[in-house]
Parts: sequence; structure tokens; C-alpha cells
Amino acid sequence: MNKNTYWHENLRLIFICLVIWFTVSFGFGLLLVEQLNQVRIGGYKLGFWFAQQGSIYTFVGLIFWYSWQMNKLDKKYNTEESE
Repeated sequence: MNKNTYWHENLRLIFICLVIWFTVSFGFGLLLVEQLNQVRIGGYKLGFWFAQQGSIYTFVGLIFWYSWQMNKLDKKYNTEESE
């Protein structure tokens, strides 16, 4: 097993998660809030929704996505935990 390759692939996954989370929480919740507020979901402005709920839902989704991707990476490099 090449530990450096495994670690670089892990860091790539972390970087992807951070970029997505930053885009949703800071980009949609703060920078683009005025444009997003033109759209309403369930009576709430979309910018408000992203600032209050969207970043949290995205973060939880990223946790599951990262876990799924790491399981695949562990199998690829034969480092999965045995039961």
C-alpha cells in the first residue's frame, strides 16, 4: 500500500468537502443572499434559508458523502476495518 497516495486522495476528499461547505455557507448565505432572496421556498426567502438551514443540511450530507467515499478509498487500498 502506498501511504502517500492514500493520504493525498484523503486530502482531496477533505478539500472537496471544504469547498462545497464554504460555497454553500459563505457564498450562498452571505455573498449571494440578495440574489437568492428573490426566490421563495415555503414562504421563506432562499437566501435566508441557506443562511439558516442550507449550510447545516449540506454539512450533514457532506458527512455521509465523505464517509461513503472513505469506505471506498479504504477498500481500494485494503485498509478497511475488520469486524
